[in-house]
Amino acid sequence: MAERVQEIYSLLIPLAEGRLIVPRACVAEVAGLPVPSEMTGAPPWYIGTVPWNGRPVPLVSFEGVCGRSIPPGSGRSRMVVFVGLGTRLAHFAIVSQGFPQLVRLSSDVIRPGSATFPERAPVLCQLRMANETPLVPDLERLEALIADETRFAA
Repeated sequence: MAERVQEIYSLLIPLAEGRLIVPRACVAEVAGLPVPSEMTGAPPWYIGTVPWNGRPVPLVSFEGVCGRSIPPGSGRSRMVVFVGLGTRLAHFAIVSQGFPQLVRLSSDVIRPGSATFPERAPVLCQLRMANETPLVPDLERLEALIADETRFAA
């Protein structure tokens, strides 16, 4: 019997420089980017909260969390709302610099990348696939950083 290839539906999320790749199952919704309510005392990467499904959801810049400059929003900017993985947040959102692209991943099309990242960066690794080298975010670490700032900011 032939070996069956396992595929994972994933989203390539555009950043200012590069892309993130996440399993589709982690994403609750991709929506237009509303004007956020700022959080007093929060770091610059914590953009604020945005309304989603009748409740405020934290919105962050992934580039900013990684210590890079925070890109300005544009007409193509979107928010990608993630389902919280732990018990600290039900949902959180990151700014996408364009429309995410649905892709199917299998071990036939991906290879490990060679980039290294600072210890506190919410990045698990980088992948090589075709003409792309997306980052795999550490969603648990990102959620914990956001939850800590949500608790401390007013």
